[in-house]
Amino acid sequence: MLVGNFKSLWNKAVFGVGLGWLVLVSLIWQSGQLETSADRAVFAAVLVAGFLVTYLFGFFLEARYNKKKLS
Repeated sequence: MLVGNFKSLWNKAVFGVGLGWLVLVSLIWQSGQLETSADRAVFAAVLVAGFLVTYLFGFFLEARYNKKKLS
């Protein structure tokens, strides 16, 4: 079983997985599939937005769980 509080475990998980995704993103970035700067901008914006939404969603779930646990 995992030991630690949610925030430290969530940060380790998200940033650990994020490093793996960074390798995949760099492979896509260098593959030549993103031909124009507009393609690169859209790719980067979607990637960053998705990462932030996923990261923040974990804290939303924790707050909801804690609220439910107290009820």
